[in-house]
Amino acid sequence: MSELRWNPVLREWVVTATHRQDRTFMPPKDYCPLCPTKPGGIATEVPSENYEIVVFENKFPSLKAEPSEPAVEGIPPFQVEPSQGICEVVLYSPKHEGSLAQESEEKIKNLIDVWVDRYKELGEKDFINYILIFENKGEAIGVTLSHPHGQIYAFPFIPPIPAKELSSAEEYMKNHGTCLFCDINKEEMRDGRRIVLENDSFIAVVPFYARYPYEVHISSKEHRASIDELSETERMDLSKIIKRLLMKYDNLFGFPFPYIMAMHQKPTDGKEYPYYHFHIEFYPPHRTATKLKYLAGCESGAGTFINDTLPEDKAEELRKVKPY
Repeated sequence: MSELRWNPVLREWVVTATHRQDRTFMPPKDYCPLCPTKPGGIATEVPSENYEIVVFENKFPSLKAEPSEPAVEGIPPFQVEPSQGICEVVLYSPKHEGSLAQESEEKIKNLIDVWVDRYKELGEKDFINYILIFENKGEAIGVTLSHPHGQIYAFPFIPPIPAKELSSAEEYMKNHGTCLFCDINKEEMRDGRRIVLENDSFIAVVPFYARYPYEVHISSKEHRASIDELSETERMDLSKIIKRLLMKYDNLFGFPFPYIMAMHQKPTDGKEYPYYHFHIEFYPPHRTATKLKYLAGCESGAGTFINDTLPEDKAEELRKVKPY
């Protein structure tokens, strides 16, 4: 069962999802539920012998379109709501082994088209206020299925991090009359030291305020609020810069680089957000080839990140890595 519990101290929702304890954990290749169903073989989540890209509802969702009633009753100061929403799985490839980095630019462009489709369709539902498109890659991140895939969470509320970004972007536009993210892009391009990749439509940087050593943000150069506002040319450019970044990650230390990818875009609650700006954030846990960055006391207890490196140095290191 799952439900939403309100944290009145931090003023944010927490999702409880007890059924997720039973989800599949790193099955053998022959029993992968995300591979195509082979003739005479065990039925998987994809009843087909092959596929290009597949989207289906998560079998162990944190949010449900028709949620059950909460297990407890909310009593002030505690508030409880049904965990209404939608969780989807996006399969990048029928191949069990591999990653998004190994797909072609054209295949990644097709994936971007799928992301656009899901953002628009899910966002049209009246109980959905925010669409988070993301990927967890690698055992270091805690993935339970190694088959190349991403996820989509359609929330009935705006999660805390996008909410903070929206608030700061709105305040910045009121005070300066310009987009906060556009101005960040301009300064990063003027300075140049933190740029990892760039093309006509996008810039990829280790941000000035990076929390992880190899954190990279991809941001649209033109002011776009969401992925569905990108032109065909911009979608192709986005596929190219994603491909090159992921190849750089994998070539950095010579092994498949784990990361969290999170797409930030305007909410789907029907309101106008002229001050928000589409971007994708990557959080790799590695700080060296053999050391991980853990969220310990200061990060988890206080919410303040400590980065053991300089963004300028890490950006230069990534720039020097060949993407092919």
